[in-house]
Amino acid sequence: MALTNNDIFKKLRVALKLRDDDIVKILELVDFRISKSELGAFFRNEDHPKYKNCGDQILRNFLNGLVIHLRGPMPKKENKPKTTQSTSKRKDKK
Repeated sequence: MALTNNDIFKKLRVALKLRDDDIVKILELVDFRISKSELGAFFRNEDHPKYKNCGDQILRNFLNGLVIHLRGPMPKKENKPKTTQSTSKRKDKK
């Protein structure tokens, strides 16, 4: 039996000891808004009437937000020209 997105989401939630508030904040890091009740539907049993399948987009956004949450935002890239070693700085060994 293959793991579903819901299974992966549940396992990450337990392994990282995340509460619903934490997950909502993590998703906000990537500008993805979701309510706690919508989120709770992913963690219900499959036979529950309010169960909802977790789509690829939600899991992808959660994983991207989790990277930012754990590592911090990526530093902005500066457009610096590549420096090359000039011949005047090089010392010839004899």
